Amino acid sequence: MNDVATHPEAEEVALPIGEDHAEIREAVRRICEKFPGAYWRDLEAREAYPTEFVTALTEAGFLGALIPEEYGGSGLPLRAASVILEEVHASGCNAAACHAQMYIMGTVLRHGSIEQKRRYLPKIASGELRLQAFGVTEPTSGTDTTKLKTRAERRGNDKYVVTGQKVWTSRALHSDLMLLLARTTPVDKVKRRTDGLSVFLVDIREALGKGLDIRPLKAMINHQSCEVFMDGMEVPAENLVGEEGKGFRYILDGMNAERVLIASESIGDARWFIRTATKYANERVVFDRPIAQNQGVQFPIARAYAETEAADLMVRKAAALFDAHRPCGPEANMAKLLASEAAWHAAEAALQTHGGFGYAKDYDVERKWRECRLYQIAPISTNLILSFVAEHVLGMPRSY
Repeated sequence: MNDVATHPEAEEVALPIGEDHAEIREAVRRICEKFPGAYWRDLEAREAYPTEFVTALTEAGFLGALIPEEYGGSGLPLRAASVILEEVHASGCNAAACHAQMYIMGTVLRHGSIEQKRRYLPKIASGELRLQAFGVTEPTSGTDTTKLKTRAERRGNDKYVVTGQKVWTSRALHSDLMLLLARTTPVDKVKRRTDGLSVFLVDIREALGKGLDIRPLKAMINHQSCEVFMDGMEVPAENLVGEEGKGFRYILDGMNAERVLIASESIGDARWFIRTATKYANERVVFDRPIAQNQGVQFPIARAYAETEAADLMVRKAAALFDAHRPCGPEANMAKLLASEAAWHAAEAALQTHGGFGYAKDYDVERKWRECRLYQIAPISTNLILSFVAEHVLGMPRSY
């Protein structure tokens, strides 16, 4: 007796449930069709930045999706931006080269002065200015942001002088602006370690070579990561975002959106792996039958599909809460955790399904496999999310 419900049209069952924002999805797919696997493989070989791809997304208005219309953006909800990044990754492309352009500006939008918004947001929306670099992580403090050592000292009424070092600052050599978190009050002079941190907009074009040095950091994936060195770098006082000393909460304020968007990229990756693995399994014939006929091949792919659909629901929930201006910290973090793990399991299934060909560059499986693994580490690790859920959701003691 077969207890498993079946459907006469299996292809319909395999489609993602509720493909919202259909027009946006189709528009993104049309753009991505112009950038096949060969484009991304060539970039990796040359360690080059995907300028053409970023330009295409910019000209379509997708990177300004979250900027309000009054500042030249599309004024779309987070869910729409989520769909954009999901489709980029589901199409086999990679948005990591430019996704920060979508959400880093949120700090300026929510906490910047009217003058800063008018000066920067329209140009960020149009792509005239690139704000893709986020200077937070340091070599010695890692994710313990409260212990960062980069100092910004006020000099007179018109400037700050910054000294310190950042690491894993992606896209700094391809950005015009960098959002920088620095300590303006020594940690031993504040009541809480989260106090005394401030956010600045650094004009890389003006500072480079004048106290600012940026060096490429070679890594396993082509994300254009950098080390940033600041030695007496001057930043105009007018580039302080919000109030001095409140930068930590400003940064936290934008992290829920970041979590949801990164989770959406993972959902897209998972869909690409599942589609690619299924196609290959159906076409690959060994011992006179397609390998998809073997349960050992079927089950990992089917499980990855189930995990992806479940993770997608959490991503949608987190985005809905964010767009409704409701607290969504637990949901955003869990969405990122579940989606990144679903993508990794799908990647493993796809690589195993392809066997030796999974390592062949022309199939793009190994590239996407390497790329998706990052999201269990960055922008926040799986263990830190579990710690957050344990403490702030379940009420367990803070872990150390």
